[in-house]
Amino acid sequence: MGGIRERLIDLLFIIPAILGALTIHEFSHALVSSMLGDPLPKEKGRLSLNPFDHLDPAGILMLILVGFGWAKPVHVDPRYYKNPRLGMSLVAVAGPVSNLILAFILCFFLALLSLVPISSNLVMIIYQLLFYGISINIGLAIFNLIPVPPLDGSKVLFSFLPPKAYNKFLQVERYGIIILICLLLGIPSRLLSLIGLPGTVTMRFDLTTYLSIARSAIMNAYFFFISMIINLFT
Repeated sequence: MGGIRERLIDLLFIIPAILGALTIHEFSHALVSSMLGDPLPKEKGRLSLNPFDHLDPAGILMLILVGFGWAKPVHVDPRYYKNPRLGMSLVAVAGPVSNLILAFILCFFLALLSLVPISSNLVMIIYQLLFYGISINIGLAIFNLIPVPPLDGSKVLFSFLPPKAYNKFLQVERYGIIILICLLLGIPSRLLSLIGLPGTVTMRFDLTTYLSIARSAIMNAYFFFISMIINLFT
């Protein structure tokens, strides 16, 4: 019972962080596309900071279960861009970059909070909210850079592919969500373990392991950089 109770308490902090991260991510896609002359995001109601305009049930479930997921993709029309390939790349990277920037800002506030000599429930609640916000924003950013459709990384890759390779890549796009869910649930590593391969081998095929390592590395780099800045002024 204690474990369930702790998990439910964690969800109270995780859900606001998820909503904030997904909203800023998709809003950034819509904003950059609109700035490049595309009216579609605004027409579809995606140029919005309302979280419920951007939610994807499967993506949120994955975020809650494994810490990595996605939102409802913003539909754009590259025909309005002066340079369609460059425009698609800029729109695609806008989401992950916005999450990394937000995570950095939250890191700064978390570092400032650690200087507060007051220990209270309110301070701890704010601390938890900031920490989960940082973790989920970084996780969402690095996950979306994976070059598997419909993630942002695939759109960046598409824009640099020659026509033949681009057409071949489009053929697997319809299976993108299935591939992502299998990777996030660790299906490849589980299958390898079933045929008797040791854990030291199967873990190399576990996507979430690499994503967690990357997220931890970025978080540590953020905190190190911010702590250096704060130390200069204290």
